[in-house]
Amino acid sequence: MDSLPTSSLLPIIQLSTTPVILISGMGLLLLTMTNRMGRIIDRTRLYASQLRQAEEAEHRQLEIQLELTWRRAKIVRLSLTFATSSMLVSAALVVAIFLGAILRVDLSALMLVLFLAAIGLLMAALVAFLRDIFLSLSALRLEVRQAREK
Repeated sequence: MDSLPTSSLLPIIQLSTTPVILISGMGLLLLTMTNRMGRIIDRTRLYASQLRQAEEAEHRQLEIQLELTWRRAKIVRLSLTFATSSMLVSAALVVAIFLGAILRVDLSALMLVLFLAAIGLLMAALVAFLRDIFLSLSALRLEVRQAREK
């Protein structure tokens, strides 16, 4: 196998920057999502603790909040799964770009599939994340309603 001259590596590296930028952006999104997940977990534990000590009048309201936070945790987990999968597929795309160049094999169909999969998974992650935002506003609406009733 002939080695590639340095001058021919530059276009390959340039081609691989798009998936690398996608990975970098996804890393920031994952940081946001994991922070959100941590807050949801903390809130769920708080509601569970309050529920064990609650009087009958507060019981139903806390059960509703607990159920909402559980649903939110599942949605954020799904969002994290999609985002992480997008990063993995983007990394596979970088590998495919380099393998195609080094082995001098046309992997353009594979690269296209990987790129579309990465973007599709990113979109799915964002949709799930947006769903959590809407659900968290529902939980907030319940807390505001409860506060006004007291």
